[in-house]
Amino acid sequence: MVPATTELPLIAIMIGDPAGVGPEVCVKALASCTSTGNGDGNSKDELGGLCRPVLIGDIGVLKRAMAVAKVSLPLRVVATLEEPLTDENSIRVLDPGGFDVSACAFGVASAASGHAVLDWTALGTALGESGAIQGLVMAPMDSESIKLTGRIKHIDDLQPPGTFMFRMSGALRVVPLSEHLPLVDAIAKVKPGAVLELIEVLNKNLCRWGLSQPRIAVAGINPHAMFAQDQQQIGPAIEQAQQQGIDVSGPISPDSVFRMAIEDKYDAVVTMYHDQGQIALKTSNFEGACTVYLGLPYIMLNVPHGSAFDIAGTGIAQHESMLAAITTAARMASGRGIFEQA
Repeated sequence: MVPATTELPLIAIMIGDPAGVGPEVCVKALASCTSTGNGDGNSKDELGGLCRPVLIGDIGVLKRAMAVAKVSLPLRVVATLEEPLTDENSIRVLDPGGFDVSACAFGVASAASGHAVLDWTALGTALGESGAIQGLVMAPMDSESIKLTGRIKHIDDLQPPGTFMFRMSGALRVVPLSEHLPLVDAIAKVKPGAVLELIEVLNKNLCRWGLSQPRIAVAGINPHAMFAQDQQQIGPAIEQAQQQGIDVSGPISPDSVFRMAIEDKYDAVVTMYHDQGQIALKTSNFEGACTVYLGLPYIMLNVPHGSAFDIAGTGIAQHESMLAAITTAARMASGRGIFEQA
């Protein structure tokens, strides 16, 4: 399948908290796969064949990030996406202004950074909802900076209602029923109706991304999925999904299901809470992991790591996850799905 237009899809990248590693991993990811990145003549120019990247954030923050990461990119600030580029190799930057990078220290949370991220996120979301871009990638935010704004109580409030976060790295793909909740509250949310909804949403998207008959595993709540709670709160959802023709199995022992998925017995695993799947994914293959939001009318991804204030400004942050998110967004926007090899 080819893009709906003759042009490659526009993929916007919100650069993340200015005091964290987000801006660094953004410029490193773009520089690693564009012919203009490092000036060494050895770059692969991967994105040139996949998408047209657009950065959303402060140009001063990006210039500082390039200096830290020791990369060079031809950036061009534009007022709108319709503004033509005199240099076709330039990367557009949508900079709403109003941020003072000189007052932003690496590794320090601030209301100013939080306000900037919320504004940049709102801009990216509006572009996605309007169809002005074909995909949106979010670099890491910082929960403390967000809280300092007084605009958001918890970073999970930024997750669009009715969506699920589908995380993938290599052969392992997981999606939790809930995100950042106390464990007792997360387990209380495990109800047959909620589990069935997630199975249905996951199956629909896996089919849309190129699998004719997805194989879905559902993890149990308890060790070995051996207690009545597992059968009563998860079992009915699996039975109803199977009656719909969905290839789903479970509840399966949480200490076995992820290894089974890595060994290609399943295409994706539904987990009962955030850490249940995240521990497995980050342990098996952390670098190169990315996250797709299920349930949105447009494509949105992020990376499964935080703002990493402890190493911000050092230039050592890995950018493989950001690169995976950008290239995955580009393939999805082009109708190629997530299962096509890069």
